[in-house]
Amino acid sequence: MLASTLWVWLSFALIAVLILVIYSIRWHRSPILQVSSESTIDKLMPSLSGLTLSTSVDGNAVEVLENGAFFDVLIERIRAAQHSVHFETFLWKHGELAQRMYEAFIDRAKAGVTVRILLDAQGGKKMDKDMMQRLREQGCKLKFFHKKSLYTIGVLNDRDHRKLCVIDGREAFVGGHCITDEWLGNAEDGQHFSDVSVWLHGPIVHSVQGAFSENWAGETGELFVGDEFFPVLEKVGDTPIHAAFVKPENSAPAVKILHHAVLCLAKKRIWIQNPYFIPKVEAIHALAAAVRRGVDVRVLMPAASGSDSPMVQHAGHRHFEQMLRSGVRLFEYPHTLLHQKLMTVDGCWCAVGSTNFDDRSFDTNDEITLGILDQDVAAKFDRIFEHYGERATEIELEQWRKRGALHKLKDNAAYLLNDVL
Repeated sequence: MLASTLWVWLSFALIAVLILVIYSIRWHRSPILQVSSESTIDKLMPSLSGLTLSTSVDGNAVEVLENGAFFDVLIERIRAAQHSVHFETFLWKHGELAQRMYEAFIDRAKAGVTVRILLDAQGGKKMDKDMMQRLREQGCKLKFFHKKSLYTIGVLNDRDHRKLCVIDGREAFVGGHCITDEWLGNAEDGQHFSDVSVWLHGPIVHSVQGAFSENWAGETGELFVGDEFFPVLEKVGDTPIHAAFVKPENSAPAVKILHHAVLCLAKKRIWIQNPYFIPKVEAIHALAAAVRRGVDVRVLMPAASGSDSPMVQHAGHRHFEQMLRSGVRLFEYPHTLLHQKLMTVDGCWCAVGSTNFDDRSFDTNDEITLGILDQDVAAKFDRIFEHYGERATEIELEQWRKRGALHKLKDNAAYLLNDVL
């Protein structure tokens, strides 16, 4: 009996050690948010890009694409590809949009264009099996990120949440759009989501291609070189951009450093649009400090009734009162999922990409966020904020304090799982 009990306790201890080892493999240090500068953010692009292990490149052109109209442009450009199509996304479900994407990929593969498709194994698990087989039979290279296996046991919680496409190495798309039919339409109801992506030309395309190459090489071992993938790119505009996506060992990932650092550097305004807003204490303190500096801080997010994951919204509620007391203005949109991941700072710098404002994105997922220095792009993002903000509900402190006991219970219970939501 004693031996049996001892074996049980040894088994529990072994499991605990294994969990600790797996956790330590993926552990990242959070940055201490005490950065300050007398310079305005338009003078700090070299600092922001350097801190995020990137380089700011000039000479780019940016076009903002919203909602389902994004796919009209994306699919048209895929069908125009002459040499290569590299596509990476998190979520793919069978439907009208998946069929349109499939037909565009097949069309290019039949024309002799190299088509590489990287899907997250969890987000892409509902891809139609016949579609998967036909893509491969027609010559498309289709791979899944972190498929379940003994080999990937230490990284199964790490998901590829990036959404990007690079065509002929000369143009790129980056944003939040996924491949399910909810991303069609124009956010007109709860079955059609809002989202924003950008269409890029210029030297920044090499950085996006590098982000794709990182995970493609990680899954396949395959590298690609040559003008069909990395052509010489001339300047085509006036916009400086840098891409944050790397995750160095034992340090904060680039997307976390970027999102947190700009909170400390804003002088006038921080407007955030994010579907999953669960800031940690250090970010909450940075937002409060920004308000004390006279910065107009606003956050627009879906309400639980509009979200595809109400539990995430309830987890975010955990710190609403603290933020409201500090002067942060919070807006919830109840009508559909606002999936865009946008931030503007001081009307001149802005961020767009796949990164949610939570620790799953900041510490665990593979993400990509672009830092863009362009007043016109920032103004477009602010207009999107204002468009949805007109139908959003601003949360008032006194009313929030009076919310019911059940609501508070949901908030606190959901927050216990915030790191894995």
